[in-house]
Amino acid sequence: MNKWVILVIIVIVIIILGIGGYLLYLQMTTPKPCGNCSSVSPTPSGTVSIPETQAKIVFLHHSTGQVIWDGGVKDWFDNYNIENGTNFDISELVFPKDSPYGWNNYPYDYYNIWVKNGAGAEYKTEPTLNALTKDYNVIILKHCFPVSDIEADTGSPDINSETKSIENYQLQYDALKEKMHEFKDIKFIVWTGAAQVRGASNNEYAERAETFFKWVKNEWDETGDNIYIFDFYNLETEGGLYLKGEYAVSNDDSHPNETFAKRVAPIFGQRVVDVISGQGDK
Repeated sequence: MNKWVILVIIVIVIIILGIGGYLLYLQMTTPKPCGNCSSVSPTPSGTVSIPETQAKIVFLHHSTGQVIWDGGVKDWFDNYNIENGTNFDISELVFPKDSPYGWNNYPYDYYNIWVKNGAGAEYKTEPTLNALTKDYNVIILKHCFPVSDIEADTGSPDINSETKSIENYQLQYDALKEKMHEFKDIKFIVWTGAAQVRGASNNEYAERAETFFKWVKNEWDETGDNIYIFDFYNLETEGGLYLKGEYAVSNDDSHPNETFAKRVAPIFGQRVVDVISGQGDK
């Protein structure tokens, strides 16, 4: 065969192989249609965000929290799980216990247990975040209504002081936020503090409490992190300075009553679900 004919054939074969290889490359790199793309959405990082259907939740509280819990929180979650095919397992925990730590759940006490003495698994038998984060991926914390008995600032804030003042609270909250940020896969929900009824407080205390809880919502809380707010204070006061009389056990007892608890329990439940599903900052 003429050598020129052979050369032409070789060139043609090379061209055919090159075209075929290019077409195969296009087929492999072209994005394919997604059969269920409507159920997921890309996050800013480019990964796919899938709605959460499982969570282990713990609600840390004292007596006010117990009233809201008894208003139907567990039943609300049981019904939600049945209706939505989810497995949101919520439990409640008295924190801290009366003994040996003491019946105090104010900013100092969370700081004292979780930050100052939080290197181990527990402090005075109370679980630190090192322990709680092994068992739960949503941790909810609150303070009982004496948190609103806030003294005037001295100008010399002390993070290690049990004195209830805005300047001390802010240092303790900042330290708590830094600690909670260490557990980026855990979602924290912080209740704004419970209010006092008018008959158990005074305007000076109440105004300072309002100032601190507004600071928590508007300055301390950050969009996009793992800490979220449940504005319990606003539900109790509805824009005022005190727990509204019709929501209280009595004129001088700042525990919420059963009627209020039954109204707030589903609001609280929905807030937790919103946080789990990625809607916590909305």
